Amino acid sequence: MNIYGQHVTRLIEEFSRLPGIGGKSAQRLAFYIIHLPEERAEALAGSILSARRNVRYCATCCALTDADPCSICANVKRDTATIMVVEDPRDMAAYERTGEYSGLYHVLHGAISPMHGVGPNDLTIAALLKRLQEQPTEEVIIATNPNVEGEATALYIAKILKETGIKVTRIAHGVPVGGDLEFVDEVTLSRALEGRREIN
Repeated sequence: MNIYGQHVTRLIEEFSRLPGIGGKSAQRLAFYIIHLPEERAEALAGSILSARRNVRYCATCCALTDADPCSICANVKRDTATIMVVEDPRDMAAYERTGEYSGLYHVLHGAISPMHGVGPNDLTIAALLKRLQEQPTEEVIIATNPNVEGEATALYIAKILKETGIKVTRIAHGVPVGGDLEFVDEVTLSRALEGRREIN
């Protein structure tokens, strides 16, 4: 039954197609949009279209960007000898927020997952290998997620890079700051133990 009419119903349907948005959330978003002043609704629609038309992958690191190369790859102050491999542009943004990393990135856009039909050829691993052949690199930091898919991806990349002479490291995984040990899972506790370091 079409309670709200075709325009609202279509808006709700479009929102419900977004990842993580269920029926109730889609309805809430639709009603929010409908009650926006027209100029704000136009600005939102315009920004969606503008992002869709102008955002692309950086030819160097495969990050999302509206300029090629992206601002990180174009920054002459970055350490070009170190590349951190991440699964998603959001992971790259998370590391940038720490202010602790000054090297470059490579975005895979996923992780190896045979159960979901994602293999190495579906990721940007070939672009990473090409980049490593063309760019002098001392270290590749693998910063994939600490789950089965992330571990499989990390092992696959490490195996490929073993013969190159490039140092390959994996980020440490452990107990989150502010977390209580009793609520931390066994895998995380094991990783925290493996990644322990001396206190100076």
